Amino acid sequence: MTQARGFTSIKNRDQAEAFLDERIGHGVRPGLERIKGLLEFMGSPQHTYPSIHIAGTNGKTTVSRMVQQILGAHGLATGGFTSPHLHTVEERFSLHGVVLDPQDFTDAVADIAWFVEAYEQQSGASVTYFEVTAALAFSIFSTAAVDVAVVEVGLGGRLDATNVLDSSVAVITGIDIDHTELLGFTTATIAGEKVGILHSGGTLVSGPLPRDAAEVIGERVAQTSSNWIRFGPDFSVEDAVVAVGGWHTSIEGIFGRYEDLYLPLHGYHQVEHIATSIATAEMFLGRGLDRDSLEAAVASMTSPGRLEVAGRRPLVLLDGAHNVQGFRGLAATLTSEFPAIEWQLVLGVRGDRDVGELVAPLRGHVGRIFATASDDPEAIGPHAVASAASEALGVEATTSDSPREAFEQALTAAGAEGGVVVAGSLYLVGELRAPSLSGTDRSGEAHVRFEAERLRHDEDHDEDWSL
Repeated sequence: MTQARGFTSIKNRDQAEAFLDERIGHGVRPGLERIKGLLEFMGSPQHTYPSIHIAGTNGKTTVSRMVQQILGAHGLATGGFTSPHLHTVEERFSLHGVVLDPQDFTDAVADIAWFVEAYEQQSGASVTYFEVTAALAFSIFSTAAVDVAVVEVGLGGRLDATNVLDSSVAVITGIDIDHTELLGFTTATIAGEKVGILHSGGTLVSGPLPRDAAEVIGERVAQTSSNWIRFGPDFSVEDAVVAVGGWHTSIEGIFGRYEDLYLPLHGYHQVEHIATSIATAEMFLGRGLDRDSLEAAVASMTSPGRLEVAGRRPLVLLDGAHNVQGFRGLAATLTSEFPAIEWQLVLGVRGDRDVGELVAPLRGHVGRIFATASDDPEAIGPHAVASAASEALGVEATTSDSPREAFEQALTAAGAEGGVVVAGSLYLVGELRAPSLSGTDRSGEAHVRFEAERLRHDEDHDEDWSL
């Protein structure tokens, strides 16, 4: 047991962020013992509201945002927890579709700081960054008295810190190969980790799945005596046509058919995600969805950093694709929605990944590669990225240690009529995405309750409180 010490006093936003950042060095340590101990110390806030728990190789954040939009448009007060963030840590937490503001973020961190440090002192265990952010989210949702919390898994599922929820609906967006060092080397093994979020007597909604993954998931469904709602047999995309800025689609849901919805997102996989999200909302509500509410929710969808248009001349696409499934989706989108454009690829990759295998789906789409590295200790060096990507795509590659310099070079190479795509890492996308794009996020528009109540009354703040 560690020696007792004083506790951190948090009075402004920088101190709140620093309190979280102190734990980045504790690394990624799968397991539930620490988070369970901390949350019990806090009074188990995660059990004070219904929740929807979302796992999957890709699409977790998008589906989380979509489900919040749909339920918010139906009059529910929603809380959302996603990761990672693109610009500021507040982006991980939302109330009623709106990102938590800096003052409420500061208050929320101040509320849990004593519990975190006291638990660490008494248990002798160091809590990780993600565990603290998860506990923070659960506390925020409890304080705000949300009707439903929509919570994204950080990594895997079975041993993820969010797997302390007893969710009303569990979701698996899809299964592919990623994070093999922690989750395994086959889709079946990875599926076994992700379906660990399904508990006894639960309800599971799943998007498109590989056959071997579906078999493993089916075994877990049987073991837990759960209800399984599947893409294909139980709900589906009935029609999808490329439109200006997105898709027109019709979805066959669980309780109804929803015709001619306009989804302002690029990529056919986003159509599959909206189908999964509609089915999830239906199962949570136990009924069909209101047409007008759903239409408003779908039309206001945004997905920052996921096939996001960030410029027009040249056309700039920001996409956080960071595994083979993600790059396949990116390549399919470039083929179906932007067939006449030659793309300059700004590429940065992190972690233990085969860069050549990763980018191979883009062969034939890219005129030149501009390899770089984000400000990330796990980023692969630009020269290694350039060498592997150049061989895989059969085009020349240049390198730069500065993402901004690589991006400017790509813009020049593209010219006004060409295109620039930034991909390989959400960290890279976050560095190059203009903060002004945060103002284009319309995710709060469709919610019936447009503004979350403050987490504390103004008179509760110290007079010298400042950012």
